[in-house]
Amino acid sequence: MRSTFMGLETARRGMFTQQSALHTTGHNISNANTPGYTRQRINFEQTEPYPNASLNRPQIPGQVGTGVKTGSIQRVRESFLDIQYRSENNKLGYWETRAEAYTKLEEVLNEPSESGLAKTMDQFWQSLQDLAVNPTNPGARSVVRQRGIAVAETFNYLHNSLSSIQQDLKNEVSVTGKEINSLTYQISKINGQIADVEPHGYLPNDLYDERDRLIDQLASIVNIKVDYTNSGGRSLKMADGQAVIKMVSDSGKELGILVSGDRNNNMTVNFDGADESVKTVSIGDSKFNFTDLNSTGKLKALVDSYGYEANGKVAGVYPEMMKELDNLAFTFATEFNNVHKDGMSPNDIAGKTKARNPFFADADNTNPLRKGFASRIELADAINKSLDNIATADGSSITGATIGDSTNILKLANIINDKFDYAGDNEQANFRNYYEGVIGGMAVKSQEAVRLTQNSGSLRESVENRRKSVSSVSLDEEMTNMIQFQHAYNASARMITLQDEMLDKIINGMGTVGR
Repeated sequence: MRSTFMGLETARRGMFTQQSALHTTGHNISNANTPGYTRQRINFEQTEPYPNASLNRPQIPGQVGTGVKTGSIQRVRESFLDIQYRSENNKLGYWETRAEAYTKLEEVLNEPSESGLAKTMDQFWQSLQDLAVNPTNPGARSVVRQRGIAVAETFNYLHNSLSSIQQDLKNEVSVTGKEINSLTYQISKINGQIADVEPHGYLPNDLYDERDRLIDQLASIVNIKVDYTNSGGRSLKMADGQAVIKMVSDSGKELGILVSGDRNNNMTVNFDGADESVKTVSIGDSKFNFTDLNSTGKLKALVDSYGYEANGKVAGVYPEMMKELDNLAFTFATEFNNVHKDGMSPNDIAGKTKARNPFFADADNTNPLRKGFASRIELADAINKSLDNIATADGSSITGATIGDSTNILKLANIINDKFDYAGDNEQANFRNYYEGVIGGMAVKSQEAVRLTQNSGSLRESVENRRKSVSSVSLDEEMTNMIQFQHAYNASARMITLQDEMLDKIINGMGTVGR
């Protein structure tokens, strides 16, 4: 026979369960604006019916329900959307950082403008043409020297500015490595806390949220794969478990384990390549070549911009641009000097000798001098000391040269139209075309980075909106739930009142017949 007070217990369970649901609703409402918070819900479960199936069960027609209980408090989250979001966030981290690097590059080169290298070179060529009109004019000679100084200083400024930004990128690479280690350390500690809670049959939802928030941040920096391992004990089947985070390439190749349980492996970007470029990356005790990373993320974009070693050579946005500047400066200075040395200056004509003075210092035909040449190009001492060392006349005959001859200065003025091998790849181009090609190539890559940043941002926003539609707190929905749970609570309380009245009739009203 069932218990006389069974109805009271059923109603009590209903009250307590609805009260737990109201508490969870209040928790959701309180955290509606908390970053990374995932709304939670009560999973209602029926309690065991009465009686149990056994030989000594009471003989009643069928099992009677005994009420409701709180099975678990679960986050409302879609793991597939998390994977999508982290993938898009990883791409956005890469293209945002790459676009920023190109933006700084464009700001330094500043083309086209009145202060860029192209304009400075045009003014230099114009000064040579003006001198060719009147080679005896000291004012025109002075302008040529000043324009030459401006060309050298422009090359110096561009190289030094790019070198400074490159150093900033190196520092940012190091800082980003420390940020990765900080995130993985925090995730490992949260893993440890989760491992302490889950075996007791609880779901540490707030810890899950914090861990997911940190994983989202980590995913924007490097490409990762996240797996989960069971915490053991009495862990629920729906428990997330401990996160195992691996750094992978786009093809899924595992490069190293960043987090496993409550331990993390520190990651270090090694500047062990040529010219302090990045050659290898260390994760814990393991090491792999940076070229194996072959993925996206902020770190990849930073190193791509700063410089890395590939096949024994330094590659990257800034090293390649600085190399182009060195090629331009070196080839221009070398070819200009070759023509200048063949001419005769007023001092040469007066002394009936051929000094073969260069116009620019520190430029000859030895290949190693190309490296960093744009940072040190300057006028030769002879030109700085005397304007009359500028070779304007034809130098084929030392005794036949005249001060009014402008043959050599015309040759110098025409160098801009002559084709030379600037890049050392046997492809000929004149100065304008080669420099325009360099600037044009940079502009195309910059435009591509900006476009892909916008595309990646749109895709991430789209996934984020879908994720929010599932996981974020809707105050309207929570208010609806609150009313629903409140009415259910009130109904359970009314059942207790009803049961009390019935028991009062049984206890105080029965057995009084005939009195």
